[in-house]
Amino acid sequence: MSTQASRVADIPSPAAAAARRILFRRYRTYGIAVAVLSGMSYGLYSAFMTLGMSLGVWSGWYEGDSGLSPVATLFLLSALGAAVTDCFSALWALALAAVKGKLGDVPRSWRTRPGAIMTLAAFIGGPLASTCYVLGLQNAGSVVVPLSALCPAIGAILGRAIFGQTLNVRIMAGILICFAASFMIGSTGLTDDAPAHLFLGLAFGLLAALGWGIEGCVCGYGTALIDPEVGITIRQITSGLSNLLLLVPLFGWLGGADAAGMVAAAFTDGQSVGWFVVAGLCAYFAFMLWYQGNAMCGAALGMACNGAFSFWGPFFIWLVLGVCHGMEGKNMPPIAWLASLVMVGGIFLIAVDPLELFRRGRQGR
Repeated sequence: MSTQASRVADIPSPAAAAARRILFRRYRTYGIAVAVLSGMSYGLYSAFMTLGMSLGVWSGWYEGDSGLSPVATLFLLSALGAAVTDCFSALWALALAAVKGKLGDVPRSWRTRPGAIMTLAAFIGGPLASTCYVLGLQNAGSVVVPLSALCPAIGAILGRAIFGQTLNVRIMAGILICFAASFMIGSTGLTDDAPAHLFLGLAFGLLAALGWGIEGCVCGYGTALIDPEVGITIRQITSGLSNLLLLVPLFGWLGGADAAGMVAAAFTDGQSVGWFVVAGLCAYFAFMLWYQGNAMCGAALGMACNGAFSFWGPFFIWLVLGVCHGMEGKNMPPIAWLASLVMVGGIFLIAVDPLELFRRGRQGR
């Protein structure tokens, strides 16, 4: 009798069940908003970093006043821009971890196996992919942003090749839509007013998408076992230092430039350094809100909402550099804007089953 009574007590009342559904819907809706903000933060990071690399000492470097070789202008400056942004992002991560009492968890987590995996992922997605991304921005402009958003599609393909994950019809359709959008972006090179090095920039954008796709596959294991704020701190420190201590000296040596002197100038230039500080904060929140949103609304839906940076990136570059600072050539052709929206749709289809999402929405009412 007591057993039967306990079973009856375990059945929630209709009012409790309704309250639970309301709380779940609000929590999930908040998670979606956080994931969308992560994509917007990524767009702001792209805009402020690009702005910093067009002011002060940077303008002289790109205009050839300092006599840099073509190799140094192409590779060294991009690696330096990524390094400065990532280093400031790492400082923001350390400061916020200290405020929240998690600073001691960083070295402890770093010594674990998930910490080592996070370090590997940071090296792939940081000095390699981030430098390619900056190279793409500097050579092709904001059109590279939606192209780099191919990383979820590439991640799905790599997940199939490396981990044997299933690619159903829906995911394959989403991948095809994403690549169709990339071809739409590539077609902008057929216009007369296309940047001189557009196709070179697009190639670097594809390499960035490949690097971030690999990072997404590798990083999933690490972030599942490490506190997101600690994991992001590990990632940003690894990315900033490896860029600053490995790629920048390497490209400086290849280009015959004074890399150490340029690093010092970049960190002390009054006109541009403030924008790198802001870009570093936006980069931190881009990753932090992404992980938080994934935890609240699910990784699939969070990735889809974050993938909207393919639109937010060009939008904020146009707004911050074109509208606010009057720089020419910061807008995209209409076909590229359309392609960025198509890319968002393809990413959403890869990440989320629309029918399942609709069923969950009806059940949550």
